[in-house]
Amino acid sequence: MTLSDEVRIALDGKWRHVREQSRKELPALDLAYDHSLTLEQARMRGLEQMRKLVPTGIPAAGFRPENGGTGDPGMAVTGIGMLAQFDLSLMVKAGVQWGLFGGAIENLGTKKHHDLYVRDLINLDLIGCFAMTETGHGSDVQSIETTATYDLATQEFVINSPTPSSRKDYIGGAALHAEVGAVFAQLITKGENHGVHCFVVPLRDKKGKDLPGVTTSDCGHKGGLGGVDNGRIMFDNVRIPRDNLLNKYGQVDEGGTYSSPVDNINRRFFTMLGTLVRGRVSVGGSASAACEVALSIAGRYALERRQFGASPEEEVLLMDYRMHQRRLLPLIAKSYAYRFAQNQLTARMHRLQTTDAPDAQESRELEGRAAGLKAAQTWHATKAIQEAREACGGAGYLAENRLTTLKGDTDVFTTFEGDNHVLFQLVAKELLTSYAQEVGGLDPVGLVRFAAGTVADVVKERTAASQLIQRLIDARPGKSDDDHDLLDRGAQLSLFEDREQHVLETAARRLRRADKNDPAAAFAVFNAAQDHVIRAGRVHIDRIVLEAFTAGIARCENEEAQDLLRDVCSLYALTTIEEDLAWFMGHNRLADTRAKTVTSLVNELLVKLRPHTLTLIEGFGVPEESLGAEMLNS
Repeated sequence: MTLSDEVRIALDGKWRHVREQSRKELPALDLAYDHSLTLEQARMRGLEQMRKLVPTGIPAAGFRPENGGTGDPGMAVTGIGMLAQFDLSLMVKAGVQWGLFGGAIENLGTKKHHDLYVRDLINLDLIGCFAMTETGHGSDVQSIETTATYDLATQEFVINSPTPSSRKDYIGGAALHAEVGAVFAQLITKGENHGVHCFVVPLRDKKGKDLPGVTTSDCGHKGGLGGVDNGRIMFDNVRIPRDNLLNKYGQVDEGGTYSSPVDNINRRFFTMLGTLVRGRVSVGGSASAACEVALSIAGRYALERRQFGASPEEEVLLMDYRMHQRRLLPLIAKSYAYRFAQNQLTARMHRLQTTDAPDAQESRELEGRAAGLKAAQTWHATKAIQEAREACGGAGYLAENRLTTLKGDTDVFTTFEGDNHVLFQLVAKELLTSYAQEVGGLDPVGLVRFAAGTVADVVKERTAASQLIQRLIDARPGKSDDDHDLLDRGAQLSLFEDREQHVLETAARRLRRADKNDPAAAFAVFNAAQDHVIRAGRVHIDRIVLEAFTAGIARCENEEAQDLLRDVCSLYALTTIEEDLAWFMGHNRLADTRAKTVTSLVNELLVKLRPHTLTLIEGFGVPEESLGAEMLNS
């Protein structure tokens, strides 16, 4: 095998067989986005493409065997992510149908719902949508306004959109294809609101016509994702049977009495949302997959395109320019880092979702990590795809070279499945409260109250490679700033860990200044420290990613590939430090002389990695024939 093959094997991780299957089978299904299609044609083609996926086994993998699936959530997430290499509209439609809609049915429903819906939705005999977001509430789902009021006389729930801002908005599938919706609404019975629950609500008849009381409309053209029929839904006294409540975490009996295995309303809400974590894992992985396609296109172009030089006969390859190396190689290194982190996250998710009684604390840790990685990966994709587009000049702006399509299609990833700033806030909340159950969601007053009554000690769960990481930190060359060998992995890990610890501790101290008995003052303190809180989430994810990369290298079985990956990992670590150099210097973690060394070491790594550019691109595993960029064929 070539070095590229060995690198690809290491990068593919546990579900390598799924990636290889996708590389082999998906190109034959003609899944590539077609720019010549109208909006209506693109949407219909998207549905046809989804039907082609059913025989691959990817849709069934996400569901438990007793419900008609094959019980391999790791395969499901990996398979959905691979679709992003071909058509992101298809990836989103598949994610909505089998991940969000199907996930809500299986994870929030009980056996009667599983028997009634799951097999049909796997086979696309039932097409659904996931109706959570409203015009007035996106990230703050707990405050959505749609109501589901129990009518004791008829034993039905009555679904209503009481205000203009309660309209379900941006819902994938709502404009055209969805027959039913997993609709999130405030459950009201006997005059009491028991918080947000999920209901199965029929939307259309078999001819595609809105059912009585349901009004759907079309979001129309968007910045990308032309094949996804995003729409809006309003409800006017829509009646559904009592059994249409997905009742795993909340039940209403015939007499209208509510009961739940989780008494606390905040805890119940976040327990329900936690079961849907697979969506965030899929979005982050898909953003990374699309990013890898863009960098593969721009990298290959830079290895072919020549500009300037000592003479017209000696024009220089773009990739031989230091600035071009600076533009692309660190982004490639970060993409490698995120792939290893995604592999580790997927493995954790798979383990918890195939366990009969998953540990509650581990589940919360998974939610926090999924939130933070989704934010980091999608922001990276936005930056890297734009840089890839610019690195290809005018050619990169032509639709036939795909980069503009990738840019438009991934742009929304930074805000769906959670706004990235809110998600980093969620990560920090989990850390600052030591995963305390007493704090509900992102409630700033609750967070301050808890922080005000606790010590500064915070929880920092390590990756699965904790012994390896600690051994590397303990073996670093020296403990003082001047003794740091910045190419030593232990030194890098120590710098990342030290930064995280400091940011978390200082954030906790700022929050503890509040009077926990004064909600207004508590909110003001939290608001003043919000940037600090979000920073805590970001630096935590930086550390998690570096540790995942380190662990991935340790699992690589080929020495030559290991050596190359070590250099790529150092490039990720040092460019991350370089981007935050002001903090490391301002907090006396790096002296002036060592800070200057960071940039020189980055440049040395660029020189060392330049001959391996094609190897690293091929390591992503995007088949050259499926890149879809005409400029690479000329």
